[in-house]
Amino acid sequence: MCTVVIEVGAGGSSRLLAVRDEDPMREWDALGPWWPEQHPRVIGIRDRRAGGAWLAADPETRRLAVLLNRADVLGLPEDQVLSRGGIVLESVAGRSPSTADGALRTHGFNLLEVTPTGARVLSWDGSTLRETAVPPGVHMIAHDDLDDPDTARIARWLPAFRERVGGDAPWPGAWLDLLAETAELDPADDRAIIRDNRPHGYPTQSLLFCLADVSSDGIEIRDETLPRPGHWLS
Repeated sequence: MCTVVIEVGAGGSSRLLAVRDEDPMREWDALGPWWPEQHPRVIGIRDRRAGGAWLAADPETRRLAVLLNRADVLGLPEDQVLSRGGIVLESVAGRSPSTADGALRTHGFNLLEVTPTGARVLSWDGSTLRETAVPPGVHMIAHDDLDDPDTARIARWLPAFRERVGGDAPWPGAWLDLLAETAELDPADDRAIIRDNRPHGYPTQSLLFCLADVSSDGIEIRDETLPRPGHWLS
């Protein structure tokens, strides 16, 4: 139940804030070059168990991708389902997911792909792969569609992000100030962005956030681990 806020400029350059929710017991590695043989230029947040990435970027090609889980209708047995982490690495290598050669063998996802010319979301529900262009402006995505008004955290916070972080708002200070404000909610509140999803039946909690700026001049990216799962920096 991760969350991403993205601002796409009129010329295609983008800035984003991505919050990762995961089981704290599932080991992971902070931003780094974890794939020197297969993807020597790529840096990202690595999932140790499956070896893939939650978020990754190639500074040379200025491509960035981040993956958010979503519900699906996949009918495969679990021992035949592939990890979603490889999708992110393939994406920043220029190989986006496709159903041209048959159905994808992963659970559902939203894959946000960002380049210096714009951004798009590829959504897989176990049956259909859809593409949604991200238009200029400030947008949010979580476990359902882009700017989904039925997602409580988007309904609550998208207007605030559009009002306070668009255009000439200080980067990244204004974004982090607003994220801190969202964290005043109880992390189990369905409107929260810094989350504890255990009361909702999932073992995941917010563990870290990434800030990234993608333009024709390059990629700037940083990550920060939260001091306690599901709690803000203070």
